[in-house]
Order: sequence, then structure tokens, then C-alpha cells
Amino acid sequence: MSTALTPEIIVALCLLLLTVVLLVTEVLRIDVAALVVLVLLGFSSAIPGVDPVLPSSLLFEGFSSSAVMSIIATMIIGTGLDRTGTMSYVASWILARGKNSEQRIVGMLAGSAALMSGFVQNIGAAALFLPVADRVARLSGLPISRLLMPVGFCVMMGGSLTLVGSSSLIMLNDLVQSSNKSLPADQQIAPFQLFEVAPVGIALTLTGLLVFVLFGRYLLPAIDDTGRRRTTRTNEYFKDVYGLSGELYALQVTIESPLVGMTILQLERMQDAVPSILALKIDDQITVVPSGKQAIWVDSYLGVMCSKRELIRFARKYKLRVVKNENTFASVMNAQETGIAEIVVPPGSSLVGQTLTQCRMQRDDGLNALAVYRAGGLLDEGYREVPLQGGDTLVVHTAWSDLKELRNNRDYAIVTDRLDDELRPSKLRSALFFFVASMLLVLFSDFPIAVSLLFGAVGMVVSGVISMDEAYRAVSWKTVFLLGSLIPLGHAVQLSGAASWISAVALEWLGGVATWEIQLVIALLATVFSLFMSNVGATVLLVPLAVNIAVVTGADPAMFALTVAIATSNSFLLPTHQVNALIMGPGGYRIVDFLRAGSVMTVLYLAVSIAVLNLMY
Repeated sequence: MSTALTPEIIVALCLLLLTVVLLVTEVLRIDVAALVVLVLLGFSSAIPGVDPVLPSSLLFEGFSSSAVMSIIATMIIGTGLDRTGTMSYVASWILARGKNSEQRIVGMLAGSAALMSGFVQNIGAAALFLPVADRVARLSGLPISRLLMPVGFCVMMGGSLTLVGSSSLIMLNDLVQSSNKSLPADQQIAPFQLFEVAPVGIALTLTGLLVFVLFGRYLLPAIDDTGRRRTTRTNEYFKDVYGLSGELYALQVTIESPLVGMTILQLERMQDAVPSILALKIDDQITVVPSGKQAIWVDSYLGVMCSKRELIRFARKYKLRVVKNENTFASVMNAQETGIAEIVVPPGSSLVGQTLTQCRMQRDDGLNALAVYRAGGLLDEGYREVPLQGGDTLVVHTAWSDLKELRNNRDYAIVTDRLDDELRPSKLRSALFFFVASMLLVLFSDFPIAVSLLFGAVGMVVSGVISMDEAYRAVSWKTVFLLGSLIPLGHAVQLSGAASWISAVALEWLGGVATWEIQLVIALLATVFSLFMSNVGATVLLVPLAVNIAVVTGADPAMFALTVAIATSNSFLLPTHQVNALIMGPGGYRIVDFLRAGSVMTVLYLAVSIAVLNLMY
């Protein structure tokens, strides 16, 4: 194969390198970075002396691809299942059959999550099982840290059970179809079927379950940095982990207080430590989680949560009177109406990069943040002014009615499960019918996978399982724009000859190694890429290269393409994968926890997936 560089190959390589740099460094949000690359790809046709690296007719093909539509459909289907209370039944089933055995409960919980992940997007399945794990931990008395990592890891493994379980596998057929345009007729890759990857997924899932059931107690943490047991979400839990006593004190504003006329937001933005204001009472009107714009007046009452020492210091400094009447805010701490909850900021949330103060100014979600937990530790007293990151856990006081409103808000992943009365159990049969029907259509009909999945998604809306507005909120538009913008780049790398050039250079470097060794190198490369960029980006960049390498070496292009799509889910070492970021805060995990358990799982994942691929394909 010729390794001569053409102007078109150079342009494609420059765009490929820019994409890798932007996705790894995250100078821009990954979806914005992908859009920048898409625009530059369009402008590349104006470079003098260079033929277009991609026909203009293919520039926006990614947004209309079956992969994007399939991902949208699976997100909507997952939300429909969640709204009917399906996951509450799963939690009850696990508790009833777990018989208080940690091994049995871990196996059933992680196994159920893996099975769900085979039919629902990884991040969606993980979000569905957050409250399930919380409820199981709370009622069984097991540390939440012993449950969430098995769930998260098995979700990533279970995504390989079907072709619709992970973004990488969903888009595989589209990438294969693009690669076929440059392959000889006798080497064309046939489209993968729904359960064609099942042997790999089953082997990986069983491996993960066996590891956590047999060795979980050695790999998973049960104590934190201070030696305290990581308990579940009870009052004792909030006190031990977050230092929150759960006690609410009442302070009356005197006429001498400098707070008179000040808004709640102005008070919270003061430089010195200010207790969390959970409630405001003016005359006989009590407001739970007062908005930042509400003003403080003489003889109004502030409901604050803090230690007694902080209470006395705050009261003395701002001339407030401590009220000893315990009934002043009795209704505020009524467990049937309000309480403390945990909410995770998903990696794709619009809150990422904003401070809590900015969030207060821009929105009124009825949440009063009491603490922020990040990467195994609490942020200091200035947490309100620290930009939020994906995976941060917000400990909030809120009314349950306000929390319900956020259930389908993509900016939050609610861990606390005090939302049962919001569910729609009457729609359970409809949700299950359309879910099963869509899977049967994918399996037994000749309709495209996207059409079959959209049947289930549309059925969820038409039957009233969810509203159309809820369906819109269920979609991660960040993922949609990321996919839609990167798929054309994959086409450009393939059609320009850049993929062939990289393949030739790689083979010259590797020399005459065996086919399985080349496959292992590809899997390792996909694993490393997935740790520092999205698995979608890694798949788009590496599938064309893997196919070209297979053609040159005489290997099976289909197996090499599948190797990439499966290996990009091997992201256990760091909390950079969306699923890991989602479970890190609620589980109280540190980086070292992922390194300890993730290193074992990474090696096993590579060994099992390569072995099964070579045995079955």
C-alpha cells in the first residue's frame, strides 16, 4: 500500500489531530468542539489546490443517521420505563430475594443493571439504577459504596449484550457502511444484527458479576478517609459524610440587624461563612427554600441548618435572636413534605462550569444546596462560588414536590428515591408493551433498527406513558450533536485516504506481528482513547483505521471493527466515563477506588473480549 501523502490526506489528518486535542484537553465542551470540527470540515473545500475531503452532500449526514435516531429512541424508551415505576419493582424484587446476603444482592442488582443496559443507553441505565441502589442499600443496611461500582461497571459491560446498548455499538453499522465504500466487493462487511454481539456481552457481564460477587469485599471500599463506614442515606449518613446534623434553628431578625433589606442571594454571597437558609418566615407565611430574590425584613425568621457554634457566631455578628420555640419551622422538616436529598450533576449538564450562586441567579429549582461532594471529599466553605463539575454530588434541602419537577430535567440525576407518588404505575403495561414490541421488531422484522426503536419511543408518547415535552427532556442533545458532528469526520478520514495512510504507517511500525497481536494493540488503543475522550469520539476515529489495518493484514475487517466498538467501553480506570462520573459522588468513591477495582476489570475486559471475539467470529 502506498504511503504517499496527498493534500487531502494532510487536511484530514490535521482535522483528526485537532479533534483529538480538543476532545482530550476539553478546552471547549466536547459537543462544541465537535461542531467546530464540522464547520472546519465544511470550509476545507475552499482550500486552494485541495480537492474536498468530504462531499458537501455528506457534511450533515451524521444528524440524519440511523445511529443518532436510534440513540434518541433508546433514551425516550428508558425514560418511559422509569416513569412507570418499573425500577421500584426491580428494587423490591431484589430485596425480597436477596435475603440480606451481600453477595446475592450485589449479583442481582448488578445483573439487573447489566441486562437493562443491553436495551437502554449506558448512562440512562445507570441513572435508572441510582435510586434502585439507594433504596436497596437503605433497606438492606449495606454500604452504598459496595453497590454502585458493581452496578456502574456491569452497566458498561452489559452495553455489549445487544447492538443498541452503547453509543459505540449503535453507530457501528453506520461506520461499517461508510467503510464499505472503499472496500473491494469480496471484503464488504455485512451489517451486524441485534444480538450478534451477545456472546461477548454475556462473557463480559458474567466476568464482572463473578469478580464483584466473589472478590467485591476486597476491591470495593466500605470506609472513607476518616475510617467511618460508608452507610446509606439516613440522617446518620448525612451527619457522618457531610457533617449535617439535620437540625433546623430559627433566628429572628432584629431592627438592628444589617441583614434588614438584604436579599437571600446577597446574604449567601457574603464573604464569611453563612449557614444554609432553608426557610424564611414573614408574618405567618413560611417559604421553604426561599428564592434568592426574597428580601429579609425586621421580625422575619430565618430557618438555618448549622452547628450550635456556627449558630451563635452568626447570630451575634448579625444581631439576630435565637428562637427557642421549636415549632417555628416544624412544618419545614416534615419528612412527608421536605427533606435532604442527593443530586448528581451529570457530565452533560448545563450546570457544569457554573457556580451555585450563578445557578441561583439564573433559575429557581427549589433547591437549597447544603454541601458539594467531589472526588472523595467535601468542598470547603466557599462551595457556592466553586464552578461545578460533572459527577459532583449536591446535598440539598428541598420540598419533595419541587424535587419531582426535576425528575426529567437532564441537568440533574436524582439519587434520592422519595418520588414514588410521582410515578405512573397505571401505564406500566403500555410501557412494557412498546418496549418489548420495539425489541421484537428489531430482532424479527426487516425494518431498520432506528425505525423499530422509534416505534417504541413514539408508542410511549401516544399511549400517555410520557408527554412529548418529557420525551424532549429525555434526550441528551449534547450526545446528539457530538455524534452528528463527528460521523462526517469519520467519513472524511476514510474517503480522503487518511485511514489507509495511517494503517500503512502503523503496520510498518508493528512489523510482522501476528493478527491477534495487532487486534490487541487496536483494543489497547481504543481503551486509552476512551479514558481521555468520549467513547463515541474514539469509535469514530478508530473504526476506519481498524478496518484498513484488517484489509492490509488479511484479517477480518468485521472483527476488527467490532473490537474497537467493544473496547471503547473499557473505561474503568478513571471516572472520566459518564457512568463512572455519575456514580462517583453518591458512592463516595475516590480516584484510588477506581484504580484498584478498575485495573482488575480493565485487564479482564481485554482478555475476555479478545478471546471471545476470536473464538466466536
